[in-house]
Amino acid sequence: MRLPDVATALEAAYTGLTDVVADLDDLELLLPSGCRGWTICDLLLHVSLDAQRALVAFAVPVDGPADVDFVSYWRSFAGVGDASAASAHAQWVRRTAAAFNQPSGVVQRWTETSAAAVSVAHRADPGSFIGTQEHVLAVPDFTATLVTEAVIHHLDLIVSLPDAPEPPPEAIEIALSTLDGLAAPVGLPAHWSEHETLLKGTGREELTAADRSAVEGLTFPLLG
Repeated sequence: MRLPDVATALEAAYTGLTDVVADLDDLELLLPSGCRGWTICDLLLHVSLDAQRALVAFAVPVDGPADVDFVSYWRSFAGVGDASAASAHAQWVRRTAAAFNQPSGVVQRWTETSAAAVSVAHRADPGSFIGTQEHVLAVPDFTATLVTEAVIHHLDLIVSLPDAPEPPPEAIEIALSTLDGLAAPVGLPAHWSEHETLLKGTGREELTAADRSAVEGLTFPLLG
């Protein structure tokens, strides 16, 4: 992947999230998301932490070489992970989001932070490296991980919003490439739609008996 591709995909992914929440009122922002225990507002705050992390990472490049790429990075977060840590983070996010006077305050935080992250991503040197989550990645690979996270959480964000737009195609392409890479060499079922691949590959939709037969040898979810 070349940086212009992934930076443009990140812009599309983050703009897509903003388009979903921009016109929601404070009560709509309190509708359930696809992440257990989180409202739309809570989830948006969680995603804003990614944009904030990106700003720090892009601003402080590190020496290479990379120890993971945009696929292998996710192997550190496969499956359900540390349940205790996940619960603690979920509680922290809920309390932090609740500290805003109105849920729309989280939208403003997201809009400003995501736009800044995209701007820096477009200017980042594709030959440099960044450090994040105890890993070192090349800039294009790091940017791709942000895109994948945004796509998956976009789907989480719209579960209570049937008329909301889906993630943009250029961002979906990167997320699908990530899941394909995680499923190698077994591969994912050819009959799955893009939507099924994203939901089933991340544990958001149950696998059928036929699915389990088709993916024998893989551990699901591929990423949490």
